[in-house]
Amino acid sequence: MPAFDETIRQTAQLVETALDGFLPRREGPLGRVVDAMRHGALDGGKRLRPFMLIAAADMFSVPRERSVRAGCAVEMIHCYSLIHDDLPAMDDSDLRRGRPSVHKAYDEATAILAGDALLTQAFEILAEKETHPNAEVRCALALELARASGKIGMVGGQMIDIYAEQKNFDLAGIEELQRLKTGAIIRFSAVGGGIIGEATADEVAALAAYSEDLGLAFQIVDDILDATADAETLGKPAGQDAEMDKATFIKLLGMDGAKSKAAELIERCKSHLERFGAAAEPLAGAADFVFQRKS
Repeated sequence: MPAFDETIRQTAQLVETALDGFLPRREGPLGRVVDAMRHGALDGGKRLRPFMLIAAADMFSVPRERSVRAGCAVEMIHCYSLIHDDLPAMDDSDLRRGRPSVHKAYDEATAILAGDALLTQAFEILAEKETHPNAEVRCALALELARASGKIGMVGGQMIDIYAEQKNFDLAGIEELQRLKTGAIIRFSAVGGGIIGEATADEVAALAAYSEDLGLAFQIVDDILDATADAETLGKPAGQDAEMDKATFIKLLGMDGAKSKAAELIERCKSHLERFGAAAEPLAGAADFVFQRKS
């Protein structure tokens, strides 16, 4: 996938540059939390979520200066969640993207505040006129991201995940957990591109169906990598799911069953893009990228 690899690399660089602009360094005590935000948000990751939003927005001819802003907002939400996930009270991870996690590089209180600040700045970006001249579009973006991030989305999924450590979930339970914890933000990433592009309800529904299947496939691949890759490759601790006896797709389906399920979901998610024709090739490429990723 050399062409796709270059496309996602270029988009990641656009997002990196924009994030750097949103997080200028400060002097004094305030500078510490900004530095922690930068540590958690810059110089890392494939920027898959903003890539999806930008690629979806491109299908509706949205100016890049708008879609990159919205992409930065979703990436800030994602990075805040990683900072908080790594805390001792959650996953207690010392490593993220091959570097010390924020609470190790700074301290727990600073990590909490850095995550909080990224969360709130994401909505600040969406509310600004530069993101879209139509206030209704800005409100729709903010509403969709709030739902994806909160108690009926990522936060709710995280709570279920903590509960799942003490309870044996069946396949339906694990799928529901991951649709919230991982899938809700991935869903917003595609749907947000449709919203900012003022797509029709049917077009947004197709993007939602695509991203829901992709989000589930993403988590299955994540489970596979946690069980098979090493920490150096992943850039974070490996084998934590087994150590914590978490309910995962590997535990329920076995390795071969999990791989088969992921492949089925990837093919299904690409079928939802057929109505968009060649314009959806970057999103189809993202699906293959998720299936083939090594970290």
